Amino acid sequence: MNRFVARSLMRGLIDGCEHSRRGISTVREHQSVGALGGFYWTRAMSSVAPGPTTTTVSEKKEKGAEAKKSDETAVVSSYWGVSRPRIKREDGTEWPWNCFMPWESYKADLSIDLQKHHVPKVFLDKFAYRTVKLLRIPMDMFFKRRYGCHAMMLETVAAVPGMVGGMLLHLRSLRKFEHSGGWIKALLEEAENERMHLMTMIELVKPKWYERLLVLAVQGVFFNAYFIAYLLSPKLAHRIVGYLEEEAVYSYTEYLNEITSGAIENVQAPAIAIDYWKLPKDATLEDVVTVIRADEAHHRDVNHFAADIHFQGKELRDSPAPVGYH
Repeated sequence: MNRFVARSLMRGLIDGCEHSRRGISTVREHQSVGALGGFYWTRAMSSVAPGPTTTTVSEKKEKGAEAKKSDETAVVSSYWGVSRPRIKREDGTEWPWNCFMPWESYKADLSIDLQKHHVPKVFLDKFAYRTVKLLRIPMDMFFKRRYGCHAMMLETVAAVPGMVGGMLLHLRSLRKFEHSGGWIKALLEEAENERMHLMTMIELVKPKWYERLLVLAVQGVFFNAYFIAYLLSPKLAHRIVGYLEEEAVYSYTEYLNEITSGAIENVQAPAIAIDYWKLPKDATLEDVVTVIRADEAHHRDVNHFAADIHFQGKELRDSPAPVGYH
């Protein structure tokens, strides 16, 4: 019986020692027998719990600032291996934008003729021209001489046609197993360019709550109306956009005149505009409005050109698209 009890105790001690070795913090206990038959224990800890420390308020602030900075600069790792490479400007500084890349920035062509006008002759042209003129009346009455807010509203509308046209051409290409002649890309480029105009304007003008509501209403109505118009008559749809862009050139010219006369302060250009249009570091609002007006003139030409193709009884894919023509 005594042997059985002793054996059980020995197994328990052995199992306990093996279990302690597997722990994170291990305790090594050595039993040493002295010369006089006594014994003593020496205990060596593999890890020692730190004693209480005090942290000053300044140290806490520094740690908080470092943690916040690391969160802002952290690159989100992905199981799928999707990550953005580190991109730098020409001067070596970090590229700050995710909405566009350096290879998408450009210098606007300011040599374009701003006075071009398509004289309406046939019924569809006259209908498109008078529709645009009619739409301008409530806009002028609402915004009056608030050119910044007017430009903001104009860009929320101007960015719609390119997206609608590109989407419908994309679906047509899929249905009919045919190329688009580059027009899908050209129209989507136009939509993206107009959206960048808006991203620039909201850095200069902060829309009020009722102006945001107006944007929702106008965009909802215009998107559906233009979608139906493009399905029924692409030539009418492109002609309407051509005349809209003519009005945009006129509106930005008025805006520019107010800036040059001193009625509107010629403030520093937003950073996003400087990088997008490759403007000089000391660029101003006048420079921004000038390049946006040039973009609108290019969109005017592209849409009138597209309408002319349809009026000649051809498809857009029959003529090469002006891809990259801002």
